[in-house]
Amino acid sequence: MSEVKITAETRSEFGKGAARRIRRENKVPGVLYGHGADPVHLTLPGHDLMMALKTSNALLALQLDGKTELAIPKAVQRDPLKGFIEHVDLLLVNRGEQVSVEIPVHAEGELAAGGNLLEHVLNALPVEAEATHIPEALTVSVEGLEAGASVLAKDITLPKGVTLAVDADTVVLQVLAAQAEEPAAEGTEASAEA
Repeated sequence: MSEVKITAETRSEFGKGAARRIRRENKVPGVLYGHGADPVHLTLPGHDLMMALKTSNALLALQLDGKTELAIPKAVQRDPLKGFIEHVDLLLVNRGEQVSVEIPVHAEGELAAGGNLLEHVLNALPVEAEATHIPEALTVSVEGLEAGASVLAKDITLPKGVTLAVDADTVVLQVLAAQAEEPAAEGTEASAEA
């Protein structure tokens, strides 16, 4: 995963009014915390942040007060209608540090014939990884799986240096048999109305 460089500014204004002024300037208010340090309130460029956060678990290299701080997004608040970023919480990380993150799980391949359905029990798998080597996604083959089959967390091949942060027997994907609708019997409606 590559680092995305973003220039951040510290802010001293807080509250709803200050946040609205920041957003009107196409910027995003945020907080940087971690490693026992006091939280730092930031203002980040809106477009650059939005582009960086298109990748889950993006590693941000924040240019802040003449030095570079590495951070990953911990919580992103978006406008429910328009989708723009309203606020972001960033977690300070160091190179070589292990962090807990959730990696999206993507299924590939065709299920066995018969109209089976694939259910994503977990859309993202909780793992621990080195902060500068967080995988973007995990791909799982479901080729030929029959109804009733499951893919467990321990069945997913993880990249080097990445470990599971959930029980190994946790179901991630499962194959369900398609359920056919029963045809409505004629005459049952007439007897129900009577």
